[in-house]
Amino acid sequence: EKRPVHTVFQSYALFPHMTVRDNIAFPLKMAGWAADRIATQVDELLEDVRLTQFGSRFPHELSGGQRQRVAIARALVDRPRLLLLDEPLSALDAKLREQLREEFKTRITQAGIATILVTHDEAEARAMAGHAWQLQDGQVIQLW
Repeated sequence: EKRPVHTVFQSYALFPHMTVRDNIAFPLKMAGWAADRIATQVDELLEDVRLTQFGSRFPHELSGGQRQRVAIARALVDRPRLLLLDEPLSALDAKLREQLREEFKTRITQAGIATILVTHDEAEARAMAGHAWQLQDGQVIQLW
């Protein structure tokens, strides 16, 4: 937890006993941020991932796409230096996926976060990547 690295897992990895707001705030609390700064940052992220009305809900009360958006918000909340993404948008419907892809890329770029994205969606890789390597059987077969 001391490394400036966050991961967004395909399985979300949310704390089931914490609300959406508490899940997103968790890295900031661990880092010792002041309560008012935490609240401001969490509010901003809830808005970014379109979950402002779900802050008091628990993960089991959310759809898969909503849980994935909570995981994304939690990973971005303290602007890590490295972000590891394992199919971060796979649980979302096509329209929301496209919208969040653009917002996600903008936020990552603005914050200067180095990111490794694992995806099977070539369009998603091309849309989000500055540089990309396509692998097959452990070998690089294409660069762009």
